[in-house]
Amino acid sequence: MKNAVSRYFMATKYSDHVESKDKQPRTARGLKTKRKLLDAAALEFGEKGFHEASITGITQRAGTALGSFYTYFDSKEELFSALVKDMSARVKSHAGSAMIEWQDALEREKLALEAFMNFAREHKEIYRIIDEAEFVDPDSYRTHYEETAKRIFERLQDGGNSGEFRGDLDEAHAWAIMGMNVFLGLRYGIWTEEKSTVEIAKIANGILASGITTITK
Repeated sequence: MKNAVSRYFMATKYSDHVESKDKQPRTARGLKTKRKLLDAAALEFGEKGFHEASITGITQRAGTALGSFYTYFDSKEELFSALVKDMSARVKSHAGSAMIEWQDALEREKLALEAFMNFAREHKEIYRIIDEAEFVDPDSYRTHYEETAKRIFERLQDGGNSGEFRGDLDEAHAWAIMGMNVFLGLRYGIWTEEKSTVEIAKIANGILASGITTITK
């Protein structure tokens, strides 16, 4: 059995946010306050959307003073950008923690999709926030998907090197898999939960088994 923590799924509390270094928390209390603001922002933006959300609403949800907001962020736009990066990092971390052990490269993909769908069910606001990022913060939006596809492609290359996947898999295969995962998460994680994440991941795995493995199953 393979037992490893993927190098590109290391857990992090925060991603590299866009705010200047002098706004980074320097104490445990500061880290806790910033975490509260990010979590509150996820709920505020997820419920109201970027334009209707307010800084006051975010600080009220976080239970922090208005001044605390400006300790870490200069604007609502800056917080939104930080939130997109933070949520992307949390998805990455969540998937990484689920992929500590796997029997083969194909199972690794199944575990990754299960983890993503479980995260989406617990944080349904992620789809609205990421979708809005296309217009509010296009750079973060693009980076989110480019980094996700990059991680998938690296796994495909690992599978190719081990002989479990075809050796001619291209970056486009990674984008195709990501597209499948995103819409499965939307259909069975956000819109309904009529099938278990295990069932959905098994169906997706069946598609991959016929398309990218060297052995027909």
